[in-house]
Amino acid sequence: MRVENKVVIITGAASGIGRQTALTFSQEGAKVVVADLNETGGRAIVEEIERAGGEAFFARLDVSNREQSKQVVKDTLERFGKIDVLINNAGINQDALVSKMTEEQWDKVITIDLKGPFNCIQAVVDAMTEHGTGEIINVSSIVGLYGNIGQTNYAAAKAGLIGMTKTLAKELGKKGIRVNAVAPGFIATPMTAGVPDKILEMMKEKTPLRRLGQPDDIANALLYLASDEANFVNGAVLSVDGGLLI
Repeated sequence: MRVENKVVIITGAASGIGRQTALTFSQEGAKVVVADLNETGGRAIVEEIERAGGEAFFARLDVSNREQSKQVVKDTLERFGKIDVLINNAGINQDALVSKMTEEQWDKVITIDLKGPFNCIQAVVDAMTEHGTGEIINVSSIVGLYGNIGQTNYAAAKAGLIGMTKTLAKELGKKGIRVNAVAPGFIATPMTAGVPDKILEMMKEKTPLRRLGQPDDIANALLYLASDEANFVNGAVLSVDGGLLI
């Protein structure tokens, strides 16, 4: 098993990419902390993991809340004694053209998608430093690399996450902590469910593989970066987009 006995905190784990990542990591031997605001969905994932013989617990987490981030880390250490991997997956989008984007839309996306990972990283870094090893993986986006009309807030947050990844790879590498990012393309999740069909069809046509990504495509990339197979990978941004923008 590729992450056997590793303790993994996954934010936004109640649905979409986070849900599949929790299931995939559990299948590969990890002990999973399902961190999310959605208690019903989160507890359902924990039950599914436990029915399959895995080990997990649900932690209610609003990533924009620093105290909640600290509490999740504290609870994880009390339960499992260590934290090996943090996956910053939680995120939202509130799209609008820049001329119509409200300050509230800007602030909410930046707070959750950029400040949220910062809060979680700060909460976990001391435990990883004391342990002498750790992996932090940030879920960015193709939009953070190339931009997208109507997503100024989301693009800024996801681009900022890439800058954070590269900076912390330099800062924390000497402490034995690797920091990497995954940049998904268009993935079939609840977040993209509201995108008009004609837009999704256009994205499929532009993608050499002629399909949208699936949550397990991203979960498998995250699994690689969290595994010992990637123990010399640091500061990387792995695009998982079917070749959309090559």
